[in-house]
Amino acid sequence: MTASAESVKYLRDLVKRRSAIVIEDGKEYLVQARLEPVAREEGVRNIDELITVVRRNEDSPAARKVVEAMTTNETSFFRDVHPWETLKKTILPALVDARATSRRLRIWCAAASTGQEPYTIAMVIREHFPELASWDVQILATDINRAVLERAKTGTYRQLEVNRGLPAPLLVKYFQRKGAEWELKPEIRQMVTFEALNLVERWTLFSTHDLVYMRNVLIYFDVPTKREILSRTRQHLGDDGYLVLGGAETTLNLDDQWDLVRAGNTIVYQPRNVEPNKVFHASR
Repeated sequence: MTASAESVKYLRDLVKRRSAIVIEDGKEYLVQARLEPVAREEGVRNIDELITVVRRNEDSPAARKVVEAMTTNETSFFRDVHPWETLKKTILPALVDARATSRRLRIWCAAASTGQEPYTIAMVIREHFPELASWDVQILATDINRAVLERAKTGTYRQLEVNRGLPAPLLVKYFQRKGAEWELKPEIRQMVTFEALNLVERWTLFSTHDLVYMRNVLIYFDVPTKREILSRTRQHLGDDGYLVLGGAETTLNLDDQWDLVRAGNTIVYQPRNVEPNKVFHASR
């Protein structure tokens, strides 16, 4: 089902227009791997025929599936370890202190994929902050790909997926067997709300958040798109809130309205004019 050069060129343009994601030269193998299942699902013989269908109507479900299929969905529980230590020992204690009067906490995971990241946050809260059980805590998890979101909502994972990063005691405590898979218990699943969202389109889901996870997202965008997303994120983050990016990502030279704060082995970001960082005096 190898796609023609013309189809790949059109696909690059479509994905860039719809998601701002850049498909680099040399990534043609990804086109084949990710679009072959879509072609079969749409009942066409090959990727070129699939692209022909999409060209006829870029607002069709087939076009949406093509764009979503080209997004990256790499994720795991407790990915990279040290950001989760920072969440447990530094960020959440600071937010618990700062929100003690309102007893309200809003967290947003901006590229949730199949759900491991927001569910990791939920487990950290349940495991280490029992006092938050009586608070108004909401974890919003969004992704452009509706198919992975539907899977995330089930909270069901294969053995290989729970083996990647998830400590065995938490597997036993918060999951139950479901055939050959593992299913998160309702107490964790109910802490997370999943919604479809394209970061380069209008954001319609938001109030002000206290903590935003946008890890390993910006790396897929060009510089103008990164700047726009960072600017919009500031508008939806509390003055003393936190932005957590991936290890290869930064606000530097993109948006000068962020303060960089080092916490252990993790760098996080706060909107500028927040004094960095009295809040990190709180720790567990």
